[in-house]
Amino acid sequence: MKHLASRLYLVLAIAAARPVAAPAPEYSIQAIRYASSPGDSVADLVMGAPQDEKLDTVFAVWLIRGGGRNILFDSGFHREKWFKYFPVTDYLRPDEAVKLAGVKPDEITDVVISHAHWDHMGGVDLFPKATVWIQKDEFRYYTGEAWQAGGQNDGIDPEDATELVRLNTEGRLRLVDGDNVEIFPGIRAYTGARHTYASQYLRVEGRPSFVLASDNCYLYRNIAEHKASATFSPADQPANIKNQERMIELAGSADRVVPGHDALQFQRFLTKGRIARIK
Repeated sequence: MKHLASRLYLVLAIAAARPVAAPAPEYSIQAIRYASSPGDSVADLVMGAPQDEKLDTVFAVWLIRGGGRNILFDSGFHREKWFKYFPVTDYLRPDEAVKLAGVKPDEITDVVISHAHWDHMGGVDLFPKATVWIQKDEFRYYTGEAWQAGGQNDGIDPEDATELVRLNTEGRLRLVDGDNVEIFPGIRAYTGARHTYASQYLRVEGRPSFVLASDNCYLYRNIAEHKASATFSPADQPANIKNQERMIELAGSADRVVPGHDALQFQRFLTKGRIARIK
């Protein structure tokens, strides 16, 4: 009996000595619209949609604040050549747009890149003190194999790929290694939607939790109709649909999955000017 009591005391003492993990911050989330795109083809956003149907979409970044961090999910774009290919209206450079939310560009502590497309990664150089986070396989592919014979680099700006390498050599790049990885307390990255080689989306835990989908889910309509977003190949479409279902589970409700280009997020949430308060 005495021996059992001693063992119990030892177990309790070890448990008491273990550090207690601090609770995750209760983050705020804001969508920041930096441009609009009128008259986009819905068929380019929702697989199987009528070819003649048009929709006004938005270009946005998402600001997550809490725990002493100002985290930007995606960075927008600013390189002049893309305006020729994709005319947008009401454009405000992302570093200027972030100021409208009360944060200076050099106060952004982290930029999490959902994927390497020009309109999501093209603004990483606008936030001079931020640590940039990207999936390890996304980095590897778009700074290497994508530019070899047979590689896929549509929508990838070579200057952005060069910028990733520069950030890495400066020690400002962090590689997220795979699925369901906590990159900050209460913020986890998920893969599998295959919009690009290794795109990722975020779950921001809290009361309640939200999923920021970026282009892994273009529109609320993708979720409502169980239709894939644009992906590299038809073979990836089932995985995209499956991950949209997973996003709903992670968020706890389809209403708390925030799509990448849907203007409705600036109607469903309290909005002032270019800023929608998601949480």
